Amino acid sequence: MQKVAIIVIDMLKDFVTGSLKCDRAVRIISNIKNLLDHARNKNIPIIFSNDHHIPTVDKEFKLWGPHAVAGTEGARVIDELKPNEGGYIINKRRYSGFFETDLDLLLRELDIETVVLTGLHTNICVRHTAADAFFRGYKLIIPEDGVEAFTEEDHKSGIDYLKKIYGAEITTTSELIQKL
Repeated sequence: MQKVAIIVIDMLKDFVTGSLKCDRAVRIISNIKNLLDHARNKNIPIIFSNDHHIPTVDKEFKLWGPHAVAGTEGARVIDELKPNEGGYIINKRRYSGFFETDLDLLLRELDIETVVLTGLHTNICVRHTAADAFFRGYKLIIPEDGVEAFTEEDHKSGIDYLKKIYGAEITTTSELIQKL
């Protein structure tokens, strides 16, 4: 397998239990944790791509209300998936983990060719991050039990879109662990 990195998108307290809570997020926590534990044992880079909004300025607040405000508890990764000491954290202010961030630079410095996207939301931040990864030439792997959305319809349509439009390899976290 090409050199791979795991990207964990928006597994933040505000998205899992807070102001923009996704009830379905609990379904993927243990799957992502197992994948991250395996990745750490294999020295596979893990990058957290986190919403990190500026209070009173951010345009997303008009759509979603205040969430993941910089410096608040809600903008922290949930305890179950907390980054290790020295882990990679890329803060973002828009849906894509690549937009106006250092994510691409970090991936290139790590010689990454394949990205595994996990987290929230299949049809929003995962989708937009996947688009920008695809445009930059990265191979995409999406464990469908490692991403989630507000509704089953949004999740399924998001998975279908990622597969059809970006050629993402759709798998499960357990299948992926066997390959890595």
